[in-house]
Amino acid sequence: MIVAIDGPAGTGKSSTSKAVAAQLGLSYLDTGAQYRAITWWMVSNGIDIDDPSAVAAAAGKPEIVSGTDPEGPTITVDGVDVAAPIRTQEVSSKVSAVSAVPEVRARITELQRSIAASAELGIVVEGRDIGTTVLPDADLKIFLTASPEARAARRSGELKGSDVHSTREALIKRDAADSSRKTSPLAKADDAVEVDTTELTLAQVIECVVTLVEEKRAGK
Repeated sequence: MIVAIDGPAGTGKSSTSKAVAAQLGLSYLDTGAQYRAITWWMVSNGIDIDDPSAVAAAAGKPEIVSGTDPEGPTITVDGVDVAAPIRTQEVSSKVSAVSAVPEVRARITELQRSIAASAELGIVVEGRDIGTTVLPDADLKIFLTASPEARAARRSGELKGSDVHSTREALIKRDAADSSRKTSPLAKADDAVEVDTTELTLAQVIECVVTLVEEKRAGK
Protein backbone atom coordinates (compact mmCIF):
# COMPACT_ATOMS: atom_id res chain seq x y z
CA MET A 1 0.00 0.00 0.00
CA ILE A 2 1.61 3.25 -1.14
CA VAL A 3 -0.08 6.46 0.01
CA ALA A 4 1.05 9.76 -1.53
CA ILE A 5 0.24 12.91 0.42
CA ASP A 6 1.04 16.18 -1.35
CA GLY A 7 0.35 19.84 -0.74
CA PRO A 8 2.01 23.14 0.07
CA ALA A 9 3.81 23.89 3.35
CA GLY A 10 1.73 24.39 6.48
CA THR A 11 -1.22 22.20 5.49
CA GLY A 12 -0.40 19.59 8.13
CA LYS A 13 1.27 17.09 5.79
CA SER A 14 4.03 15.92 8.14
CA SER A 15 1.93 15.60 11.29
CA THR A 16 -0.86 13.87 9.39
CA SER A 17 1.41 11.54 7.42
CA LYS A 18 3.36 10.42 10.49
CA ALA A 19 0.23 9.77 12.52
CA VAL A 20 -1.52 7.89 9.71
CA ALA A 21 1.55 5.72 9.07
CA ALA A 22 1.92 4.94 12.78
CA GLN A 23 -1.77 4.12 13.17
CA LEU A 24 -1.84 1.80 10.15
CA GLY A 25 1.56 0.15 10.64
CA LEU A 26 3.11 1.68 7.53
CA SER A 27 6.55 3.20 6.92
CA TYR A 28 6.83 6.98 6.54
CA LEU A 29 8.94 9.23 4.34
CA ASP A 30 9.25 13.02 4.57
CA THR A 31 10.55 13.91 1.11
CA GLY A 32 10.79 17.60 1.99
CA ALA A 33 13.39 16.73 4.61
CA GLN A 34 15.52 15.18 1.88
CA TYR A 35 15.46 18.40 -0.14
CA ARG A 36 16.21 20.35 3.02
CA ALA A 37 19.09 17.96 3.74
CA ILE A 38 20.72 18.44 0.36
CA THR A 39 20.19 22.20 0.70
CA TRP A 40 21.85 22.15 4.13
CA TRP A 41 24.79 20.25 2.64
CA MET A 42 25.14 22.77 -0.20
CA VAL A 43 25.13 25.70 2.24
CA SER A 44 27.55 23.95 4.62
CA ASN A 45 29.96 23.21 1.78
CA GLY A 46 29.97 26.69 0.30
CA ILE A 47 28.12 25.81 -2.91
CA ASP A 48 26.64 28.92 -4.58
CA ILE A 49 22.88 28.31 -4.30
CA ASP A 50 22.22 30.94 -6.97
CA ASP A 51 24.34 29.06 -9.52
CA PRO A 52 22.26 26.11 -10.84
CA SER A 53 25.27 24.59 -12.61
CA ALA A 54 27.26 24.53 -9.36
CA VAL A 55 24.31 22.96 -7.52
CA ALA A 56 23.86 20.41 -10.32
CA ALA A 57 27.55 19.47 -10.26
CA ALA A 58 27.40 18.78 -6.51
CA ALA A 59 24.00 17.03 -6.45
CA GLY A 60 25.46 13.51 -6.38
CA LYS A 61 28.00 14.10 -3.63
CA PRO A 62 26.15 13.97 -0.27
CA GLU A 63 24.94 10.62 1.07
CA ILE A 64 21.40 11.11 2.38
CA VAL A 65 19.82 8.39 4.51
CA SER A 66 16.20 8.58 5.67
CA GLY A 67 14.86 6.47 8.54
CA THR A 68 11.22 5.51 7.85
CA ASP A 69 9.87 4.75 11.33
CA PRO A 70 6.89 7.13 11.76
CA GLU A 71 7.40 7.10 15.54
CA GLY A 72 10.91 8.50 15.11
CA PRO A 73 11.87 9.42 11.55
CA THR A 74 15.56 10.24 11.09
CA ILE A 75 17.68 11.88 8.44
CA THR A 76 21.44 11.96 8.10
CA VAL A 77 23.85 13.47 5.59
CA ASP A 78 27.22 11.75 5.31
CA GLY A 79 26.48 10.12 8.67
CA VAL A 80 25.61 13.41 10.43
CA ASP A 81 22.19 13.82 12.08
CA VAL A 82 20.67 16.89 10.43
CA ALA A 83 17.10 16.67 11.74
CA ALA A 84 17.45 19.99 13.60
CA PRO A 85 19.69 22.11 11.31
CA ILE A 86 17.56 21.47 8.22
CA ARG A 87 14.62 23.27 9.89
CA THR A 88 16.36 26.64 10.23
CA GLN A 89 15.10 29.74 8.41
CA GLU A 90 18.34 29.82 6.38
CA VAL A 91 17.65 26.40 4.89
CA SER A 92 13.93 27.18 4.45
CA SER A 93 14.77 30.28 2.41
CA LYS A 94 17.08 28.39 0.05
CA VAL A 95 15.37 25.03 -0.43
CA SER A 96 13.17 26.13 -3.36
CA ALA A 97 16.19 27.27 -5.39
CA VAL A 98 18.06 24.02 -4.77
CA SER A 99 15.08 21.76 -5.35
CA ALA A 100 14.30 23.45 -8.67
CA VAL A 101 17.56 22.16 -10.18
CA PRO A 102 16.70 19.13 -12.38
CA GLU A 103 19.79 17.16 -11.33
CA VAL A 104 18.83 17.54 -7.67
CA ARG A 105 15.27 16.38 -8.34
CA ALA A 106 16.47 13.41 -10.37
CA ARG A 107 18.82 12.35 -7.57
CA ILE A 108 16.26 12.73 -4.79
CA THR A 109 13.41 11.21 -6.82
CA GLU A 110 15.49 8.09 -7.45
CA LEU A 111 16.20 7.87 -3.71
CA GLN A 112 12.51 8.26 -2.86
CA ARG A 113 11.41 5.57 -5.31
CA SER A 114 13.92 3.08 -3.95
CA ILE A 115 12.75 3.72 -0.37
CA ALA A 116 9.09 3.28 -1.36
CA ALA A 117 9.86 0.10 -3.27
CA SER A 118 11.64 -1.45 -0.29
CA ALA A 119 8.86 -0.72 2.23
CA GLU A 120 7.52 -4.21 2.82
CA LEU A 121 4.32 -3.30 4.64
CA GLY A 122 3.60 -0.17 2.62
CA ILE A 123 4.48 3.48 3.11
CA VAL A 124 3.05 6.97 3.47
CA VAL A 125 5.14 9.38 1.37
CA GLU A 126 4.59 13.11 1.78
CA GLY A 127 5.84 15.92 -0.39
CA ARG A 128 4.92 18.18 -3.29
CA ASP A 129 5.20 16.00 -6.39
CA ILE A 130 4.71 12.46 -5.07
CA GLY A 131 1.39 11.71 -6.75
CA THR A 132 2.33 13.44 -10.00
CA THR A 133 6.00 12.57 -10.50
CA VAL A 134 7.68 10.40 -7.87
CA LEU A 135 5.02 7.70 -7.40
CA PRO A 136 2.36 8.26 -10.08
CA ASP A 137 1.09 4.70 -9.53
CA ALA A 138 0.50 5.18 -5.78
CA ASP A 139 -2.53 3.27 -4.49
CA LEU A 140 -4.01 6.41 -2.93
CA LYS A 141 -3.20 10.07 -3.59
CA ILE A 142 -4.25 12.84 -1.23
CA PHE A 143 -3.73 16.57 -1.74
CA LEU A 144 -3.95 18.70 1.41
CA THR A 145 -4.81 22.40 1.17
CA ALA A 146 -5.47 25.23 3.64
CA SER A 147 -5.78 29.01 3.56
CA PRO A 148 -2.52 31.01 3.61
CA GLU A 149 -3.50 32.42 7.03
CA ALA A 150 -4.05 29.00 8.59
CA ARG A 151 -0.84 27.67 7.08
CA ALA A 152 1.20 30.65 8.29
CA ALA A 153 -0.11 30.26 11.84
CA ARG A 154 0.86 26.58 11.86
CA ARG A 155 4.25 27.06 10.26
CA SER A 156 5.26 30.01 12.45
CA GLY A 157 4.64 27.74 15.41
CA GLU A 158 7.11 25.22 13.95
CA LEU A 159 9.87 27.62 12.90
CA LYS A 160 11.75 29.27 15.73
CA GLY A 161 11.88 33.05 15.74
CA SER A 162 9.35 33.72 12.99
CA ASP A 163 6.20 35.85 13.04
CA VAL A 164 2.95 34.99 11.28
CA HIS A 165 3.02 37.85 8.76
CA SER A 166 6.53 37.20 7.47
CA THR A 167 5.84 33.46 7.48
CA ARG A 168 2.70 34.00 5.38
CA GLU A 169 4.67 36.07 2.85
CA ALA A 170 7.40 33.41 2.73
CA LEU A 171 4.83 30.64 2.19
CA ILE A 172 3.15 32.48 -0.68
CA LYS A 173 6.57 33.09 -2.27
CA ARG A 174 7.47 29.42 -1.80
CA ASP A 175 4.16 28.32 -3.35
CA ALA A 176 4.83 30.46 -6.41
CA ALA A 177 8.35 29.06 -6.80
CA ASP A 178 7.28 25.45 -6.28
CA SER A 179 4.24 25.68 -8.56
CA SER A 180 6.04 27.41 -11.43
CA ARG A 181 9.29 25.44 -11.60
CA LYS A 182 9.79 23.50 -14.82
CA THR A 183 10.80 20.22 -13.20
CA SER A 184 8.12 18.43 -11.14
CA PRO A 185 6.10 21.44 -10.01
CA LEU A 186 3.82 21.37 -6.97
CA ALA A 187 0.54 20.17 -8.46
CA LYS A 188 -2.51 18.11 -7.57
CA ALA A 189 -2.69 14.78 -9.40
CA ASP A 190 -5.84 14.30 -11.46
CA ASP A 191 -6.82 11.27 -9.38
CA ALA A 192 -5.96 12.78 -5.97
CA VAL A 193 -8.52 13.33 -3.21
CA GLU A 194 -8.36 16.97 -2.05
CA VAL A 195 -8.75 17.65 1.68
CA ASP A 196 -9.04 21.28 2.87
CA THR A 197 -7.60 21.37 6.39
CA THR A 198 -8.31 25.07 7.13
CA GLU A 199 -11.22 24.42 9.50
CA LEU A 200 -10.14 20.97 10.67
CA THR A 201 -8.19 19.98 13.76
CA LEU A 202 -5.17 17.73 13.26
CA ALA A 203 -7.12 14.82 14.76
CA GLN A 204 -9.91 15.35 12.22
CA VAL A 205 -7.48 15.44 9.30
CA ILE A 206 -5.81 12.23 10.51
CA GLU A 207 -9.20 10.53 10.92
CA CYS A 208 -10.20 11.61 7.40
CA VAL A 209 -7.01 10.25 5.81
CA VAL A 210 -7.09 6.98 7.79
CA THR A 211 -10.67 6.47 6.58
CA LEU A 212 -9.60 7.08 2.96
CA VAL A 213 -6.74 4.55 3.30
CA GLU A 214 -8.97 1.92 4.92
CA GLU A 215 -11.63 2.38 2.22
CA LYS A 216 -8.95 1.93 -0.43
CA ARG A 217 -7.63 -1.17 1.30
CA ALA A 218 -11.12 -2.66 1.53
CA GLY A 219 -11.73 -2.05 -2.15
CA LYS A 220 -8.56 -3.79 -3.31
